[in-house]
Amino acid sequence: MTKISDGSSSAGSGKREIAGIPTRYLAIGAIVVLAVWFLFANLDKVKIQFWVFTVTAPLWVALLATLLAGAALGWLLRGRQAK
Repeated sequence: MTKISDGSSSAGSGKREIAGIPTRYLAIGAIVVLAVWFLFANLDKVKIQFWVFTVTAPLWVALLATLLAGAALGWLLRGRQAK
């Protein structure tokens, strides 16, 4: 059940809350829980082959590195788009 808070100073603020908690925080919490669950479900070791060498690491490390690389790329591209 989604409740729109009634901002007394501005009626059209549009902030959504569930049980007094902003939906943005609930969404972030759900994503964090799912990400942690996904990482713990992928603890096996895998071989990661680069052009010249091969590394053996837990799958969660490879997934985390990919996530960080994607976040960095998105942050860099967002900066270019804003200009």
